[in-house]
Amino acid sequence: MSSDWTATGSMVRTPPGMTDDLAPASATRMAKHSLVIAGHRTSISLEDAFWIGLKRIADGQNRAIASLVAEIDATRGEANLSSAIRVFVLERQGAGH
Repeated sequence: MSSDWTATGSMVRTPPGMTDDLAPASATRMAKHSLVIAGHRTSISLEDAFWIGLKRIADGQNRAIASLVAEIDATRGEANLSSAIRVFVLERQGAGH
C-alpha cells in the first residue's frame, strides 16, 4: 500500500485508515510513503507502528514528519534510512520523549 504524507507547516495529514489505535496485526504491516527530503522525493517503507511513532515524535516537536526525516537522514551515516528511522523512534520512545 502506498500513500503520500503531505507536510504543511507543522501539520501532517495521516494517511487514510491509519490511526494511533493500531491492532497488533496492522502494527506490523509494511507501508510505503513518499516524502520530499532536501528537495528530492523518496519512498520509505516502514511498519505502521514506526510511522505512528514517528508522527507522535514530530507532533510532540511541533514539526512536519518530512523535517524530522530530513534530520535523521542527515545524521544517519552509513545506515539505511528506514533502519535509521526505526532506531530513532525506538530510542525516543525508550527515553520517554
